[in-house]
Amino acid sequence: MKQSDYDVIVVGAGFAGLYQLYRLRQRGFRVKLYEAGAELGGIWYWNCYPGARVDTHVPMYEYGLEEIWSEWNWSERFPGWAELRRYFNFVDEKLDLRRDIQFSTRITGASFDEAGERWQIRTDQGETVSAKFFVPCLGFGTKTFIPEINGLGSFEGPCHHTAQWPQEGLSFAGKRVAVIGTGASGVQVAQEAAKDAAQLAIFQRTPCLALPMRQYKLDHETQAEWKRDYRERYARRRSTFGGFDFSLLPGSPTREEREAKYQELWDEGAFNFWIGTYMDVLTDETVNRTAYDFWRNRTLPRIKDPAVAELLAPKQPPYPFGTKRPSLEQGFFEIFNQDNVNLIDLNTDPIDAITPRGIRTRDQDMEFDIIVLATGFDAVSGGLTSIDMRDVNGRSLAERWAEGTRTYLGMATSGFPNLIYVYGPQSPSGFCNGPTCAEFQGDWVVQFLTDMRDRGVSRFETTEQAETVWGGIVQELAGRSLFPKANSWYMGANIPGKPREMLNYPGGLGFYLQQCDAVRDHDYEGFVLNGTPSASNDRGGGTGFIVSDMMVAPAAAQ
Repeated sequence: MKQSDYDVIVVGAGFAGLYQLYRLRQRGFRVKLYEAGAELGGIWYWNCYPGARVDTHVPMYEYGLEEIWSEWNWSERFPGWAELRRYFNFVDEKLDLRRDIQFSTRITGASFDEAGERWQIRTDQGETVSAKFFVPCLGFGTKTFIPEINGLGSFEGPCHHTAQWPQEGLSFAGKRVAVIGTGASGVQVAQEAAKDAAQLAIFQRTPCLALPMRQYKLDHETQAEWKRDYRERYARRRSTFGGFDFSLLPGSPTREEREAKYQELWDEGAFNFWIGTYMDVLTDETVNRTAYDFWRNRTLPRIKDPAVAELLAPKQPPYPFGTKRPSLEQGFFEIFNQDNVNLIDLNTDPIDAITPRGIRTRDQDMEFDIIVLATGFDAVSGGLTSIDMRDVNGRSLAERWAEGTRTYLGMATSGFPNLIYVYGPQSPSGFCNGPTCAEFQGDWVVQFLTDMRDRGVSRFETTEQAETVWGGIVQELAGRSLFPKANSWYMGANIPGKPREMLNYPGGLGFYLQQCDAVRDHDYEGFVLNGTPSASNDRGGGTGFIVSDMMVAPAAAQ
């Protein structure tokens, strides 16, 4: 084996990629990981804008590895980007990961050599490496989206997407700041800029139904007490909808019971009011309206100007509550009561152009010192399609998915042998806590690759029929929910020209893992191994087992 030949090439040094590196090395694979950033952390290398912090509470947003959590303590319930970087360095210190990682190197292309049954993988450093198995772990927020705006490149001051923020930082103090977008990063940046910017203009197209974060400080004594239950809390993640230590609730409560539960979840903060509530909130539009009205009634008193309040929390829901990922806020709605903060409604006053000195809308011409593009991502599938990966017929993955995503189990695509990805489209991804997916989905991938090696399988690939059935299952489950009623990145609707489809498996992590385990238990049904379909594929062309078990209500009630 040459120095540039590996058993496995992993891409991405976030939670999923680092976990793959750690576990595959334990199984005796020769592994190399490539990371485009200069340091560990994946999205937490790129996310360093003011206010950037995680929206998942401690201890869910960390590895469930006892050798890590037993010694690590956090300073607050929702850690900021700097603390997350320190956490990843601690993980490296314990697991010795860096020796197999090449930083500041972006994977630009890959093709499968059928004669050698190996991937030839190209980097932006001009090198080509070879691997038996190729495992991209890119996350759902890898490829930034910047809309086409006239004159965008003409602005003379700093203008940055939140995921391309200068590593050296950028101060808002005394500056005139524009924030375009009110998603998670827009909310966080706006909260920080409002503190010391001379002027802050927030450009909103769609209201953000943000939930209270309920942030608080943590001490070692509190975490020592919590750690008595960590093993149980981490184990509980596997059977929940979103990979947290709570889940959607079954049942049809009375109005009084529902209101009481809403208040309890609201007071707890975090995502409890979203995916710790009753399951019918996400499936029944009439019930969903009760959740929206509750949210609005708690939000309106925080906004003094009635006209601004109607823009931020309109009487009619802009979309069913929870069908876009809620942001977690810390005083976001109160900043609009400040004299230095202005809200621009892009529906009535759209941006005409970026000018050298600011932004011109239909009705006004404003000067700014800094423009922040909180415009989101080509989410879930964009990271994979941005790599020039070619199938055995020479077609790129982007071409293959131009009319719709096609995967099996959200991990494999026909025509791409020995390629398996973690946290990809049609897996729970955007609906699931990242570290949880990194571990549970990651463990399945590690066992799968181990089985391939130990059984002497030099080539695996899924079938088109398995893809068709799995894709149908994802869309069928989505159709039972309210998610298709929102133009969200869950549906690919934020990217012009992108097919509108559910990009994430919406049946819940617990049910998804059951299906993955069943595929393994049925000799990897839906895969062709060394050119031979699994024996289980004889039932329904390799998809009968999945169809019969999947066509039931989503497992959100688990």
